[in-house]
Amino acid sequence: MTTTNSFSLQIRDDNVGVITMDIAGESMNVLKAAFADEISQLLSDIKANSQLKGLVFISGKPDSFIAGADISMLDGCKTAEEAQAIGRMGQQMFDQLEQLPIPLVAAIHGPCLGGGLELAMACHARVATSDSKTVLGLPEVQLGLLPGSGGTQRLPKLVGLQKALDMILTGKQLRAAQAKKAGLVDEVVPNSILLDAAVKLALKGKPKREPVKLNLVGKVLERTPFGRNILFSQARKQTLSKTQGNYPAPLKILDVIKTGVDSGMQAGLAAEAKAFGELCMTKESAALRSLFFATTQMKKETGAGETKPNKVRKAAVLGGGLMGGGIANVTATKAGIAVRIKDINEQGISNALKYSYSLLEKKFNRRFISKAEMQKQLLLITGTTDYSGFHDADIVVEAVFEDLALKQQMVADIEQHCSENTIFASNTSSLPIKQIAAKAQRPENVIGLHYFSPVDKMPLVEVIAHEGTSAQTIATTVAFARKQGKTPIVVKDGAGFYVNRILALYMNEAANVLLEGEPVEKIDKALVKFGFPVGPVTLLDEVGIDVGAKISPILTQELGERFSAPAAFDKLLADGRKGKKSEKGFYRYGKTAKKGKKQVDDSVYSVLGVTPAPRLNSDEISSRCVVQMLNEAVRCLEEGIIASARDGDIGAIFGIGFPPFLGGPFRYIDQLGADKLVAQLRNLESRFGSRFAPAHLLVQMAEQQQRFYP
Repeated sequence: MTTTNSFSLQIRDDNVGVITMDIAGESMNVLKAAFADEISQLLSDIKANSQLKGLVFISGKPDSFIAGADISMLDGCKTAEEAQAIGRMGQQMFDQLEQLPIPLVAAIHGPCLGGGLELAMACHARVATSDSKTVLGLPEVQLGLLPGSGGTQRLPKLVGLQKALDMILTGKQLRAAQAKKAGLVDEVVPNSILLDAAVKLALKGKPKREPVKLNLVGKVLERTPFGRNILFSQARKQTLSKTQGNYPAPLKILDVIKTGVDSGMQAGLAAEAKAFGELCMTKESAALRSLFFATTQMKKETGAGETKPNKVRKAAVLGGGLMGGGIANVTATKAGIAVRIKDINEQGISNALKYSYSLLEKKFNRRFISKAEMQKQLLLITGTTDYSGFHDADIVVEAVFEDLALKQQMVADIEQHCSENTIFASNTSSLPIKQIAAKAQRPENVIGLHYFSPVDKMPLVEVIAHEGTSAQTIATTVAFARKQGKTPIVVKDGAGFYVNRILALYMNEAANVLLEGEPVEKIDKALVKFGFPVGPVTLLDEVGIDVGAKISPILTQELGERFSAPAAFDKLLADGRKGKKSEKGFYRYGKTAKKGKKQVDDSVYSVLGVTPAPRLNSDEISSRCVVQMLNEAVRCLEEGIIASARDGDIGAIFGIGFPPFLGGPFRYIDQLGADKLVAQLRNLESRFGSRFAPAHLLVQMAEQQQRFYP
C-alpha cells in the first residue's frame, strides 16, 4: 500500500488498484497545487507494478468526490504567468493519468465539480451514483474563470460541442442520469455498489469511445467548418446579449474551445492555460472570487457569536399567499422540515399546497426527483384554518399583509397557541420588528425573517433582530434559513432594513428620470447594460406598483424626505396600474401584449403627464440611479444596520441582483474611489437637491482616502 498526505493506493486481490483521495481535516476534497508531487509518486509506484490490471479513483469522503480546486491558491498569484503555470501544472497532472497504459475509472459519489470533473474526464471511464448529492459540472465561469486543467478540451469530446458550450458557459450542473444521457458518465449505480461497479468496469479494459451521437442538424453544426462557424457565432451573440459584455470569461471560453476544435488538443490546452492566467488577473474574477469566499465564510457563522442554534423539528407559516406558499415550499423541500400552513380560508391553503405541487411536478417531469421523493416532500406540508397542530412548532413564520395591528395580533395568537420557546419570525418587508414585538409577552422570541420573491429562487434572507431579540433566537433563525438553502445576513432593526432601503432610492431615482422625459425602455436598457438582471421599471412592474406605494410612506416617515416617491405615481394607482399582477403597468401584459419582445404601454406617459424626450445617455441614467444605492448602503453601514461591508455586498448581490462582477456596492465604491463618488454626489446635489447629499461616513473616507476592504 502506498500512502501520501492525501492519497492512498491499495492493491486488491484481483490486481485492481484503488486510489483513495481523502484530505485530512476537510469536509470535502479540493485539489491543491501540492498534489502534483503526490500524484507523481503514486504514478511511479503504479508504473512499477506490472501485475496491475486496472485502477479506480474514489473519494474517502462520505458525500463528496472532489468539489473543485482550492481557489485560495489563485489569490497568491501576482501575475498572469504565475496563474497560467497553475493551469499548466493541472493539465500535465491529468495528462499523466490519461496516458496510463491500464484503465483508470473514476468512481463518483457527491459533488464532482471544476477540477474534480477535469480529473474524472482524464480517467478512461466514469461511474456515478444515482444519489441526489451526485452532481457534475464545470462552474468556473461563476468565478470569472474557465476550466484550466483540460476541461475546455475534454468535455466537447465526451458530450459534443453544443452540450459542452452550454455547460461551460453557464456552469450548469448535471445529475448522474443526465450525465449518462449526455455521455459524460458510463454507468449510474446505487452508492452501495459504486466501488464494485468501477472495479468491474476497470477489468473490462479501456473502453473504445464512439463519436457523440448527433441528429442531422447536430452533425452539420458540429462536424463541418461552416456549421461550427455558425455555432460559435450564435453562441457569441447570445453570450453578449446575456452578459452585456461585462464578463470577460465567457468570450475567452468560446475562443479557447474554438482553438481546440480548429487546431487540435495541444493548441487548445495552450490557449486554455494562457486564458486561465489572464482571467485570474481581471478585476471581475477578483470580485467574483471575493463573493465566493464571503459566502463560504458566512456559512460558518451563527449570527450570534458563540451561541449555538436550537434544532428546528417543525415549522409553521401564517398566510397561504405567494410568500407563505414559497416559504412552506423551501421549508419542506430544501430543509426537509415538516411545516403547517394556517390561512383564514381553505382556498388559501389549497393555493399554498398547489404552489409546492407545481414546483415538485416540474422536478419530477425533468427526472430530478422520483415520484416517491415528490410524495415524501408533499407529505411534509399540511394546512389548517385554525391553530390546530401549532403547539409543537419550533418556529412560526408570519407572511400576512403589511399591517402593524394584524401582525401584533399574530404575535399574541402564537404566544397563546405555541410553546414559550416558539420563535415568531415576521416576513415584513418594511415595518420595524420592534413595533411588531411591542405588545409581545416574550419579545425575545420575536425576529424578522425577510424573504424575497419568488422565495424558491431568490437566495437571500434578511434576519432582523430588534433590541430585545435573544442571541438564541438569532442563531436558531439563521440556522433555519440556511437549511432552507438561503444565504442569511443579520441586519439591525429599522424601516426597510437594508435591501429594501437601498433599493427604494434606486427605484425612486429611476422614476425621477422617467418623469424628466426619458423613455421607459431606455431607462431599463441602461441599467441592464450596467449589469442588473432587469431594469428598475420592469422590476417595479414585477414587484407591484401598489407594493412600492405602501412601503414609500413608511420609509419617508422613519428615514426622511429623500425616500418620498414622486407624487405623479399616485396617478398610476388611480388608473388601476398595479403592474404585472393586474396586467396593467408600464409594460403591456395579457391580451394587449404581442408575442416576443416586451413592449411599453405608451398610454402610461399620458397618465403620468410626461412627453418622452430622450436627452441623457445610458451612463448618465445608470449613474444617477446607482449612486443613490451606493450612498444609502454607506448610510446603512454607518448606522449599524449592516454589520460589515461584506454583509452589505452579499445582501445587494443576492437580494436585488447588484452586478456580481462589481463585487457589491462597497467593493464597487473602492473601485471608483470614495473621493470620486463624493464629487459625483456633490455635483448631482447642486443640480437636483438634498436627496444626493453624500453620507457622512463617505465624506470622511474620501477625505482620509480610506477603503472598505484592505
